[in-house]
Amino acid sequence: MSSQSPFAGVVALDGPSGTGKSTVARRLAARLSARYLDTGAMYRAATVAVLHADVDLDDQVAIAATVEAAQIEISTDPDNTWVTLDGVAVDGEIRTADTTAAVSAVSAVPAVRAQLVAAQRELIDSGGIVVEGRDIGSVVWPTARPKVYLTASARARAERRAGEVGADVDSVAADIARRDGLDSSRAASPLTQAADAIELDTTELDIDDVVAKLLELAQD
Repeated sequence: MSSQSPFAGVVALDGPSGTGKSTVARRLAARLSARYLDTGAMYRAATVAVLHADVDLDDQVAIAATVEAAQIEISTDPDNTWVTLDGVAVDGEIRTADTTAAVSAVSAVPAVRAQLVAAQRELIDSGGIVVEGRDIGSVVWPTARPKVYLTASARARAERRAGEVGADVDSVAADIARRDGLDSSRAASPLTQAADAIELDTTELDIDDVVAKLLELAQD
């Protein structure tokens, strides 16, 4: 942790999969002596609840009811990240292929987004936090400063994600393209760059470079 005074604001990091959001967000939060919130993990936990209940992914009413009944808790400590569903740790399960394949359908349900956005706003509360997701700067916390939209080339994103999950790059690239399409076209809180967000292309940058740039923006 830094010896400087703790960061009191809200940093919004948005962008699609494979841009390095999670890694740099955690490191940035630690450097700022701030909290950290991975909103995507909340949607993944909600998806696990839906899969456990064997709900049809086309049944938005049943999905919404299942998520409403679920108890999702998440850590905001960048040095100790975890997420639980009904009191049970699901850190591994939220990253499985089955969860990844279903998360866009679950997160597209307006009632699910309304519930989780409300929970995210409660966690953000008075600030001192770095928040990552797909709609933080545009929907969850529009007054965040700075708002940064991370991008990277399609190939770089696929290679990064394939390295994380140990999968074939081409199959991961196809899955990322599918999720991008679903996330960008959904009616409720689509993946989009806020008008006043700063775009940062991470294709040619390593993690330390990205964190350094974000730290500079957060301390301006």
